[in-house]
Amino acid sequence: MAKFGVGQGMKRKEDQRFLTGQGQYTDDLSIDGMARAVLVRAPLAHARITGIDVADAAAMPGVLAVLTARDVSGDGLGDLPCAALINGSDGKPAIGPAYPLLARDRVRHVGDAVALVVAETLERARDAAEVVEVSYDQLPAVSDVVSASADNAPLVWDEAPGNLCVDWETGDSAAVKAAFAKAAKVAELSLVNNRIIVNSIEPRGAIAAYDASNGTYTLHVSTQGPHGVRDVLCGILNADPASMRVVSPDVGGGFGMKIFPYREHALVAWAAKRLGRPVKWIGERTESFVSDTQGRDHRSTARMALDSDGRFLALSVDTKADLGAYLSLYGPAIPTVAGSGMLAGLYTTPAIHVRVRCYFTNTLPVDAYRGAGRPEAAYLVERLVDQCAKVTGIEPDEIRRRNFAGTDLMPFTTTLGEVYDSGDFCAHLDKALVESGWSGIDARKAGSSKRGKLRGIGLSTYVEACGGGGPEWADLRVQPDGTVVVPIGTRSTGQGHETAYSQLVSEAFGIDNELVTVIQGDTAAIAKGAGTDGSRSLPAGGSALKAAIDVVIEKGRRIAAHALEAAEADIELAEGRFTVAGTDRTVSLAEIARRAEDPAHLPEGMTPGLSANESYTPKASTYPNGTHVCEVEVDPDTGVVRVERYTVVDDFGEVVNPMLLEGQVHGGVAQGIGQALYERCVYDAEAQLVSGSLMDYCLPRADDLPLVGFSMSPTRCVTNPLGVKGCGEAGAIGAPPAVINALLDALAPLGVTDIDMPATPERVWSAIQAARPAIAAE
Repeated sequence: MAKFGVGQGMKRKEDQRFLTGQGQYTDDLSIDGMARAVLVRAPLAHARITGIDVADAAAMPGVLAVLTARDVSGDGLGDLPCAALINGSDGKPAIGPAYPLLARDRVRHVGDAVALVVAETLERARDAAEVVEVSYDQLPAVSDVVSASADNAPLVWDEAPGNLCVDWETGDSAAVKAAFAKAAKVAELSLVNNRIIVNSIEPRGAIAAYDASNGTYTLHVSTQGPHGVRDVLCGILNADPASMRVVSPDVGGGFGMKIFPYREHALVAWAAKRLGRPVKWIGERTESFVSDTQGRDHRSTARMALDSDGRFLALSVDTKADLGAYLSLYGPAIPTVAGSGMLAGLYTTPAIHVRVRCYFTNTLPVDAYRGAGRPEAAYLVERLVDQCAKVTGIEPDEIRRRNFAGTDLMPFTTTLGEVYDSGDFCAHLDKALVESGWSGIDARKAGSSKRGKLRGIGLSTYVEACGGGGPEWADLRVQPDGTVVVPIGTRSTGQGHETAYSQLVSEAFGIDNELVTVIQGDTAAIAKGAGTDGSRSLPAGGSALKAAIDVVIEKGRRIAAHALEAAEADIELAEGRFTVAGTDRTVSLAEIARRAEDPAHLPEGMTPGLSANESYTPKASTYPNGTHVCEVEVDPDTGVVRVERYTVVDDFGEVVNPMLLEGQVHGGVAQGIGQALYERCVYDAEAQLVSGSLMDYCLPRADDLPLVGFSMSPTRCVTNPLGVKGCGEAGAIGAPPAVINALLDALAPLGVTDIDMPATPERVWSAIQAARPAIAAE
């Protein structure tokens, strides 16, 4: 095995530059002559724009331009598109109203963009933005799906009656109805999957420059997918994609929120062209709260039919999903085609029917957030399975075993059409129970009780579809000095791609990891790329890289055979050298790369250069799966919940770097705990964002989180050449139901049977107070 090859938990190569302040984020960049941009944003959630007076602002010193929707229309710019106008159950596509770069006649959420101010300095742009006078006629607003779906609710869009974007269904309603008619038991829950404000550590930002001499744009932007941003922006700007270079420097977190382009990206590019000056916009933290896409926000009713042995007969799900005021690029797909397929869970439920109604509200657009529909599905299923355990009197672990798809069924096709290629669900459940000390919980509960506390334990299992979709691209070039350069179409936002991809190359060539340089986030460095989302970088990007590695090795073997006057079949590659098997005749990888530059040293008909450009299109999604066990302690006098122990056993197939993988799980678990216990996004009745800053929106801190016990129970994925399964989102999928199931176990002696996320101290304390009179009456 090469030093720091596949399977070794090496530290991230990237960390040295980040820890020493050498990272380059968008706000670290500056271009000569650069102006600064500030957005004028709506203070109301729903209002007609009756007038905009920019004269005083435009006359201020240092102000270069104050632009409104009239200017946007005058220059013929397009709107932000939605790529997910799925068909509803009536066969008609989702309603997709215009998403303008700057609001035209109405604003539809707090923070809606109304005008763009560009000035010589940030301070002057801010001052001028304060002077722009916008007159509004306030309109009634709807702040959630409850108010949006009410009779005679105010309309966000006139073309969307009842605020309904799309009414979507999947599954077999007749089979489900028949199963419920013969069920011995029925479990039912109403669930809220709370809205999340993403809060990546680096706010969004963009810097655009336009070269009038050749009609080209250069855009530096914090994004997960520079090629996708380029293609969409060129559509808006009426530009040829070949005329735009998008560079994504180091990115400080994305979590799905930075997959797609935003208004600000198009606006700075447009302003740069109009003014002949580079233009920079960096979002402030409070601005992020009212301009970034948000996540989750579902209200569901779920019912499970069971037979007398506790086996699942049918699942019925009815969800109302909030899409916000505008359709983001993938918004309607998240609660429907992206997430609902996972409602089968790890189970053999023979009949399933799902209905999802997506609504417009006067809130921020909702789109992908770590897991993108899969966490919502897992939360619903695993909360409902625990309810099935209560209804039947069967232990939570046992009812899962009875209904798991066994190894004998692999590959297993769910009722909703997902095909799980591999997995041993009982194995990771059993391992998690042992490692979490599940059987010893009664003693720990007694210890907590002596201290006046309540302790509970809960579990969840999960499976997610990820790592599939369209093609990914990778280049590989061996340089004459023996170093290797890998431009690739994915974009790390903190996952450690430079390390993991280097390990693949190191393993294949038998060279030191430090000899490999990974280039990402630049449309000029690699012609095509799908970016990073859906836990697909290693399954898709890694597989594309493997294809390039294989081509380069084969080419190197041919050159070596030619140089060593041996049969190609006799050439072996190890430790960075091509050798004739059984002899000491050998030549280094670097020497082969040098020879590859000179046609005189190549076999007849071979193209110069020891390089390859390859793509890989996934045959199918990967299906990582696992078990989470959470243990909490509750102070009944204050409602404070502390996560005391946390155990994860995952199946990610083959593993390239176990340390990076575990880090991804830890981060996902932290975000899942955050959603379950802390993160409360609040809009009031007028759709004002009450939780509009970090003073009002609670994120978990390091001292809120336990040590996470992590291990693996892998089964190799059979649908990609690396045998890997996506891992980036898994922690955030399994954590919320495990935490809430544990909390309800702790509160069960007090008669509390349900609680919504986030289970804040106030919410927990109120549930305890409401339950105590009922307990006393008994």
